[in-house]
Amino acid sequence: CSGTLMTTDKNNPSMGGQAPLLGSSLIHDYRKDEIDLRELFLVIWSGKWIIASVTACGGLISLIVALSLPNIYTSSALLAPTDSSSSGMSALMKQYGGLASRAGVSLPNAEDSSKAVLALEFMKSRAFVDAFIKRHDILPELMAAERWNAKTGELHFDDDLYLAESQTWVREADPPKQPKPSLQEAHEAFIKILRVSESKDTGFVTISIEHLSPTTAERWVTWLVEDINQAVKDQDVTEANRSINYLREQAATTSLAELQSVFFELIQSQSETVMLAQIRPEYVFKTIDPALVPEEKSKPKRAFICTLGTLLGGVFGVLLTLMRYFLMGRQEYASI
Repeated sequence: CSGTLMTTDKNNPSMGGQAPLLGSSLIHDYRKDEIDLRELFLVIWSGKWIIASVTACGGLISLIVALSLPNIYTSSALLAPTDSSSSGMSALMKQYGGLASRAGVSLPNAEDSSKAVLALEFMKSRAFVDAFIKRHDILPELMAAERWNAKTGELHFDDDLYLAESQTWVREADPPKQPKPSLQEAHEAFIKILRVSESKDTGFVTISIEHLSPTTAERWVTWLVEDINQAVKDQDVTEANRSINYLREQAATTSLAELQSVFFELIQSQSETVMLAQIRPEYVFKTIDPALVPEEKSKPKRAFICTLGTLLGGVFGVLLTLMRYFLMGRQEYASI
């Protein structure tokens, strides 16, 4: 074909009496770009010592990293919500809300919401965490703990951050931060070690704390359950007393006997809320499985870290061998 092959031109000395075959030249270029699996295997085999060295380095580095990480212990408590339905106050307001509005009286708003859901969100709030840290004085254990001695059970602090003997913060911090961590820093650190999960099937709630010390983790989980129950209880009692005072004022200003009867029923409902809060210590969550001092660490997974580091080292070794092969050229590499 005239489009593929060029005829011989003997009068043209630049052609040398021969016609180049453009089609065969193109085929030759494409073959250069093809991957020969046998050649690839030989390249990897020829760089076996490089791959073995890099793999060994990766395994050694991962081993050092795994051994340098401290043990972390996790303590958990399984809880059951004690209230998952709307309160009597809310039901009564739905029943008599229309009557009160026709009489020109607005009743307090009481939405149907689970106390357990609110308590879980409140537990992670900045206000609750800040009060929890101050109440139990756990800022050094949270922000300056360095290691835990399993033999003595003592928790050691980082001397560059906190001096336990004089109870003094000595960390170096750039302004506006101070040597003593702020409550905002403490809240961020606490949220990282706090785990709160709720089962959609059973409704049970699991609260977990991770810490260097297993006794500290167990103690904090126990305190969390006690404090969240008390905090929600105090909030509900305060709101109930406020509602009682409001309803009494409204009952005194109306002359309708039917509406006064409604107010008295609402006052009775709120009084029952106050009474229930006083006699029930586990107001929001009932402990099904209390927190225990863990005997086994939860992390780090040292075997996994070493395995992953070794595999990454092997992959990097293979990539290094292939890069060296393509950069040096096939003929130069083959002559080595």
